[in-house]
Amino acid sequence: MRAAAFRTALLFSPHSSFRPTVRNLRLPHFSSHIRRFSDASIPPPTMESTSPSDIYVTAGARGIGAGAVTSSMESHFGEFIVEMEKSGNIRERIRSLASEIEATNRVMHAGLLLAHQPLPIPEVLKKAESQRGVLRDLYGRLAEILHECPGQYYRFHGDWRSETQTAVSLLSFSHWLETGSLLTHAEAENKLGLDTSEFGLDIEDYLIGLCFMSNELPRYVVNQVTNGDYDCPKNVLKFLTELHSAFRMLNLRNDFLRKKFDGMKYDLRRVEEVYYDVKIRGLAPVESAQDHITLDGG
Repeated sequence: MRAAAFRTALLFSPHSSFRPTVRNLRLPHFSSHIRRFSDASIPPPTMESTSPSDIYVTAGARGIGAGAVTSSMESHFGEFIVEMEKSGNIRERIRSLASEIEATNRVMHAGLLLAHQPLPIPEVLKKAESQRGVLRDLYGRLAEILHECPGQYYRFHGDWRSETQTAVSLLSFSHWLETGSLLTHAEAENKLGLDTSEFGLDIEDYLIGLCFMSNELPRYVVNQVTNGDYDCPKNVLKFLTELHSAFRMLNLRNDFLRKKFDGMKYDLRRVEEVYYDVKIRGLAPVESAQDHITLDGG
């Protein structure tokens, strides 16, 4: 009687989405399901009747071995935790040194900015070169950190790369002001106190630093002409032309170095404009035949 009443209420309830058809009413298993849950002797399953221990016991009985798998995974990932903590500590120390290198570069750059003023070059270099020893000390400490993780130079290289490029540009500009020549890769390593066998100066960092240095030359030429040095454009043009020609020998990819090299031609053009303007106005010193051939690339 209870089963019949339940079926009648289910089929003809106005809120039910079930609509009786001949096929639905004749399904034999429909009545069996209704009868099963209407029978008071079979209580419906509840969440309280199933415990997590029953699930694990069932899984173990089926051969899954959840306890052994969990223990193996924890041991495996425990090794990662140690390595990641060690790597994180090294990276924090490197970034701290990189911040100190950046601060030293700012002080050095502030000293070299005096080169655009009518001051003697030795006086300008004295203020800038006082920071060279600081840079050597910082890169020495950086090398000590890298000795703790041999073979992982390029893993942490990005943490000090930008600061190194700036340092090379400042050192190369200072070297040019002093000698009028290019700072070589070996000389740059020596000024930074780097050891090529273990912690050397990356070639791309050196080349990008030279591109940064060339950005400073057009402004230097304009200020020197303003201060009455009409021979400066010719010297800078000669140096920058040779540097640009040397870069053209390299097979550069379409990356950051290539973009910086493409900017060098605009530095060269600005210096050429200043030089020819001074020459047309008759302010440039008289050139020898050898100077004329050199500037024309002959």
